[in-house]
Amino acid sequence: MARAVEGRTGPPGRRHPGIPGFVRSVGRVLRGEWRRVVVDSVREARRRGVPGVSVALFAALAVIVVHGLVQTVAGAEAVRLTGEVRADLPLGQVLLRTPVSLFIAAPELPVWPGLPKLFLAFALAELTLGRTRTLLIAYGTSLAGTLGARVMIALGPDRLGLPPEMAHVLDTGPSAAVVGLFTYVAVVLRAPVLFAVTGGIVVVQSLLKPNLAGREHLIAVSVAIVLAVVRRQRQSAAIKWAADQRGCPSATHSLFWESSSLRGSTEPDAGSAHPSGGGPRARGGGRRMAGRRAARRVGGEDRVPGAR
Repeated sequence: MARAVEGRTGPPGRRHPGIPGFVRSVGRVLRGEWRRVVVDSVREARRRGVPGVSVALFAALAVIVVHGLVQTVAGAEAVRLTGEVRADLPLGQVLLRTPVSLFIAAPELPVWPGLPKLFLAFALAELTLGRTRTLLIAYGTSLAGTLGARVMIALGPDRLGLPPEMAHVLDTGPSAAVVGLFTYVAVVLRAPVLFAVTGGIVVVQSLLKPNLAGREHLIAVSVAIVLAVVRRQRQSAAIKWAADQRGCPSATHSLFWESSSLRGSTEPDAGSAHPSGGGPRARGGGRRMAGRRAARRVGGEDRVPGAR
C-alpha cells in the first residue's frame, strides 16, 4: 500500500515537472476560491433549502413588483414619493427612502438582465454572512454611495467633485448594494477572481466614465473593502486572544470554529468542517470515528462492526 501511494503521488517536484511553481500556486488559489465560493455555498444552500436564500428571493421579487408599479401612473407616483433618492432631497428623506430605493432599478437600465446578478449577490451574501449582516452591508454600502455623492456635489467639479446638476439625478438603486455585497464577500472569502469580476470591473468602468453612478459605485466598493478588512482583523484578534487565554497554541483552530460566524473567513480550510462545527462533513467524520472506536473495543481491529 505504501508503494502504491508513493508511486501514485510521488514527491512534489516530480508530479508536474513542466509546470512552474507559480502556475501551481495560482491553481491552488483558484481551486480554493472555487471551493469556498461555489462548492461551500451550494452545499449550504442544499442544507438550508429555500429559507437559506429568502432575502435574495425577496429582493428579486421586490424589484419585479416595483418595476411593475412604475408602469402605471399611480404606482409611479407612489414609488417616486417613497423610494426615489436624489442629492437635492433633505437628509432625513434620504435616510428613510434608501431601503426602498434598493429595489428601484435605474430607468435607463434594463431590469430583467440585472435580476440574476442581484439574486446571486444577495444569495451568496446570505449563505455566507446571514440575513442580518447581508441587509446591513447592502444598506450601508448603498447609503455610503448616496452620501458620498452628496459630498462630491457639494465640493464641485473644481475639487474632484461633481457638477451641481447631478443633484437632480436619481440614485443608482440596487446596483451599489449589489457591488458592495459582492466586494464584501470576495474579501471575506479571499476570492480574488470574484473581486476582479465584480468590484474590479466596476472600478474600471467608473474611472472611464466618471458619472454619478460611477462615483457611488466606487464609494460602495471602498466602504465594503474597509468593512470586510475590519471584520477579519477583529475576528482574528478575538481568536488569538481566546487561544492565549486558554494557554494552548493548538487551540486556535478549534476556537475558529467556535467563535467564527463567517464561513471560510480565516486560514482554516473552508471546505472541511471541524468536529465541533456540526456541519455535514463534521457529522460524517464523527460517525466514522465512533464506528472505528467501537470496532477497536469489540474486536481489536480497525473494522466497522458487522462488515464482512
